[in-house]
Amino acid sequence: YACARDIARELQEGWTEAQAARLMDVYLRDHGVKTVFHKSFAWFGERARFDGMRHWLDFLPSSRRLRPGDCVILDTAPVYRGYPADIGYSWSLGDNPGVTAGRVFLAKLRAILLELFSGGAAGNGITGGDICAAIARHIKNEGYDAAHHRYPGAVLGHRLHPMSEHWRPPTLIPFSWQTLSQFLRRGVVADLLNEEHRGDLAGAWAVEPHLGGAGFGCKFEEIMLVDGKGARWLSPEQPW
Repeated sequence: YACARDIARELQEGWTEAQAARLMDVYLRDHGVKTVFHKSFAWFGERARFDGMRHWLDFLPSSRRLRPGDCVILDTAPVYRGYPADIGYSWSLGDNPGVTAGRVFLAKLRAILLELFSGGAAGNGITGGDICAAIARHIKNEGYDAAHHRYPGAVLGHRLHPMSEHWRPPTLIPFSWQTLSQFLRRGVVADLLNEEHRGDLAGAWAVEPHLGGAGFGCKFEEIMLVDGKGARWLSPEQPW
């Protein structure tokens, strides 16, 4: 989260999404990161709602320039000492009442998610699909769209596993060779948290509820740890 917060403070009117994402990747390398789960993303203004995004190329940081009052979503996923992270941070350039209200509601969702995952870990019959459906209902009832349904796989999150930090040449897509290798070795479906998910919830999950408001998007992404003892956020205090 330090990367996203620090880069957000540097953003200026006229910067492009691509510039912001590149600066995040430079920040990570300067702080000792050798590889990533995925390269950094940045979305500004209406693009942060993900309207019309259907192909993975549509999600790549674009030439869209930052304007006063724009919402900003920064998303980055470094691997450090073999452990991957994946975080999302919402901010605005100047005052944006929608983002302010969205962050307040996201804080409530954070508590609801912990309760739902704790129930699933306790073996009371709550599935990953149930968690996703419940969060979508909460978002809809608050008057937002569940923008994470526009992600590939309509995912609310995904499971993380330890990864190698050995250098590999860059890929032509946002994911590293290490990530692609894991997809091939482990498969993908069981590690995607969407409304079709059934099965074990144990592990580390990058959870990212994403709100779509009127002309803006707002989300957080944090790591939830689930084991036989229950569920907990990796950061006990809200880091965003």
